[in-house]
Amino acid sequence: MGKKLNRLAGFVLSAGLCAGGILGTAAAAHADHVRDGQYWLEDYGIERAWGVSKGAGVKVAVIDTGIDDTHPDLLGVVVGGRDFSKAGNVTGTKPVGPLPEHGTLVATLLAGRGNNGADIDKAEAEAEQQQIAYERAVKDAKENDEEPPLEPDPVEIPAPAAGPAGVMGVAPEAELLSASLWLGSDNPEGMSVEEQIPHAVRWAVDSGAKVINMSLGSTRPEWPVSWDDAFKYAEEKDVVVVVAAGNRAGGMAQVGAPATIPGVLTVAGVDKDGQASVDSSTEGISIGVSAPAEPLVGGLPGGGYADWSGTSGAAPLVSGVVALIRSKYPDMKAPQVINRVLSTAKDAGKPGVDNLYGHGLLDAYAALTANVPEMAPNPSNTMAEWIRVHRRENTAPEQESANPAIPSEISTVPVVAAPGPVAPVPANQALSAGMVLGFGGLLVLVGGAGGWSISRTRRALAREAAASRTVEEDSLASLKLRGDSGARDIFDDLPER
Repeated sequence: MGKKLNRLAGFVLSAGLCAGGILGTAAAAHADHVRDGQYWLEDYGIERAWGVSKGAGVKVAVIDTGIDDTHPDLLGVVVGGRDFSKAGNVTGTKPVGPLPEHGTLVATLLAGRGNNGADIDKAEAEAEQQQIAYERAVKDAKENDEEPPLEPDPVEIPAPAAGPAGVMGVAPEAELLSASLWLGSDNPEGMSVEEQIPHAVRWAVDSGAKVINMSLGSTRPEWPVSWDDAFKYAEEKDVVVVVAAGNRAGGMAQVGAPATIPGVLTVAGVDKDGQASVDSSTEGISIGVSAPAEPLVGGLPGGGYADWSGTSGAAPLVSGVVALIRSKYPDMKAPQVINRVLSTAKDAGKPGVDNLYGHGLLDAYAALTANVPEMAPNPSNTMAEWIRVHRRENTAPEQESANPAIPSEISTVPVVAAPGPVAPVPANQALSAGMVLGFGGLLVLVGGAGGWSISRTRRALAREAAASRTVEEDSLASLKLRGDSGARDIFDDLPER
């Protein structure tokens, strides 16, 4: 790292702890690369689950850095939004912050619908060839003093729509609500994360979300008191809140808030082989289920794609499955929805529930179709009960556990050793990243050591070349890309604190 960040005392939160932040070059993304890279659709029972539900009728709020609703894979997906940073647009669809790509990456994994860009390209190429042939025929006729040929019928160019190219989300018929937050550095508009989060949660609930995805995390288990009522409100309104567990590569040795808040469904990350990820996950007794965190592929603002890693990507995969369940069983209460996800997970690691995998690996088809007995209380406990016990006024403070969100004296989750350390990443590979956020702590988007490397479609490259826009050298959102031999650590571009 070229520069080191001083970790401030107090609360720590960001989307970089949950998502990678290294930008590197990658080959232009073709449709087969992007769609074929989504191994989780088959391996985790998602394609099979689509025979039962695709998430129709369910709204999912993505509380993140904003979603670019013009991405080809998200056309018609975002049906509402709002900015809580004072830096975005009124609809929450202007990506904001040092790493504005994050929200769009998350959204495409959750509810992307793919695109028909290949069909459009083919039709445009046919139209161009037809025009060239017609002009040549007219020229030949003129030179030979012949009647010019009739102008051919125009080739029909299909309108942009869902299709076989690009990213297919877990819940392609669900609708998204975009709540844009400034995550990753001090907000120039002055709105702190402490203020943004509770307002965003309440807005999401009031806007009809039945699922909330939060791919952000912190390095501390506790959360501001101001968040209590917002998460309790979501609980009372029967909303499932899915939260990324965080990543060791982002500085999270254990699960931090909001993943420690009672009632939320916390998601850990595994690699392609289903093994707990060393860098793109963390550990803690609040982990409920595990899902793929590396390698991942997702959409970027402007129509591009990126290979990336982190529990920021694992969380929307689980949120998508929750949307499938809520669509199939619209009257099922949130605790039962969570119970379905946990009860049908495939055991991984040591037998039983543990602090690396939680209940095990996500199984989308089983979560939708298995015969799961109802469970009275929320398996993740309740926020209302936690507040009653831990926020009591005019009483002597109780002895606090190491994690006040989940008292260790009542935990039955066996402690499992984290994956062993690995050798330092070579200089020619992408490194991990973090972001400094607002109110007295290190806040990071949840991603992994692999970070994300930018890939562009041919159409997106053409648009970018035509635009020829200049980017600021000091902007994290517009870091210059280098070849594999020059991958850079975005810590080098963060200011000293």
